[in-house]
Amino acid sequence: MAEEGEQTNVTTVEEPFDLIRLSLDEKVLVKMRNDRELRGRLHAFDQHLNLIMGDVEETVTTVEIDDETYEEIYKSTKRMIPMLFIRGDGVILLAPPSRSTAA
Repeated sequence: MAEEGEQTNVTTVEEPFDLIRLSLDEKVLVKMRNDRELRGRLHAFDQHLNLIMGDVEETVTTVEIDDETYEEIYKSTKRMIPMLFIRGDGVILLAPPSRSTAA
C-alpha cells in the first residue's frame, strides 16, 4: 500500500505482471501449446496466468504430410469465441498491445 503523501504511478512497470495489468481491457495476443493462437480482449488474470478473455479469435495451425510428395502442408483454422477461460499452464507467450511512445 502507498503511504500517506506517496504517489503511485499507474503506468509503472516494475514486475512482469504489471505489464499484464496494464493490458487489461485491451486486445492481446496469446500463444498457446499445440500451435494455437488467441487474439482478444483481456478481462482478467491471476498469478498462475489463468486468463479470461472476450471477443476471442482462435487460430489453430496443423501440419499434414502429403502421401505422394512428402511435403508439409500447413492448414489454419479460425473461429470466434465470445468469452473464454484459458488455463495458465498452456500459455507460452502473452503479448501486450503495441503502444506508441510518440510525445
